[in-house]
Amino acid sequence: MKRRQFIQNTALGFTALSLPEFPLSMASTRMGIVVHSYASRWNSKVQSTKYPGFQNAVDLLEHCHQIGAGGIQVVVKDWSLDFAQKVRDRREKLGLYVEGSIGLPKKPEDVAAFENEVKNAREAGAQILRTVCSGGRRYEVFHSAAAFQDFKKSSLVSLQLAEPILRKYKVKLAVENHKDWRAKELVAALKQINSEWIGATLDFGNNIALLEDPTDVVQALAPYLVSTHIKDMAVEEYAEGFLLSEVPLGKGILDLPKLVGICQQHNPNVTFSLEMITRDPLMIPCLNSDYWATFDGISGAEFAQTLQMVKKNKYALALPRVSQLTPEERLAVEENNILESLKYSKEKLGLK
Repeated sequence: MKRRQFIQNTALGFTALSLPEFPLSMASTRMGIVVHSYASRWNSKVQSTKYPGFQNAVDLLEHCHQIGAGGIQVVVKDWSLDFAQKVRDRREKLGLYVEGSIGLPKKPEDVAAFENEVKNAREAGAQILRTVCSGGRRYEVFHSAAAFQDFKKSSLVSLQLAEPILRKYKVKLAVENHKDWRAKELVAALKQINSEWIGATLDFGNNIALLEDPTDVVQALAPYLVSTHIKDMAVEEYAEGFLLSEVPLGKGILDLPKLVGICQQHNPNVTFSLEMITRDPLMIPCLNSDYWATFDGISGAEFAQTLQMVKKNKYALALPRVSQLTPEERLAVEENNILESLKYSKEKLGLK
């Protein structure tokens, strides 16, 4: 897309997607926003009048209320008690939900800092905290079966260290399938922990990167559902496997009404938080032997099914890319993708 055409299309998109503010009574059912959806705007240093950076959770709350979202999921690291109270006061006034995003204690001496973060998040009104066990993608971080087994053991240690704190403050921790755990592996870990305070953040699209069918993943994790990362995905072949991109809701390959329905059957009160990361496509090098170093038990049928899905669902245009855009243009695309997804959630998913 040429730059002039991009600017014209973006301007038209914003006109069409302008959203009114909603009454507070609707907040409990509206789709919220995960902070990572604003990867460019969060703590942005870009001098932009139209898209000023969000410096903290209060800024994000204000903006999400303005565009008609129902709440936020945001990092709680380094919050003071005073700031947590500011978040609580603003959240209550706006009628939005707040979920936290938190790191896990790796060793006993980390527990005190973890407890302080949980306490401050609880003070702000967060009753759900999302976490990840790995900061990276399985096929990029781990290069042997032994390394992945060590990861699983250390993850269980971290969750066991966290559990008494969660129980003390009556806060639920939700472990995301973060392109690290296959669904059955995460289920096995949650069963081993066996705590009412630890469940799953169900990401709708991540496990495509691990050669799993999205519907199978949702069905496997829904009984442990605490929170969600709702998204839509698009795919495209490349020499070493396939490319994977988040796209606005309704533009990709996921059967979102079906997946949302499964979630609601298992947890009628679950929030749906949009994670629409505006970025270049991710490379999933599943035709490269190094990709397979940590996997055990993926059948040929599963592998073939994924490759067939990629071939069958080639994106109508080239997958979206933003690295060639100016910072201001990237901010505009990011906001437009979020607004388009909010519109879809109201019109097609009943999240309003």
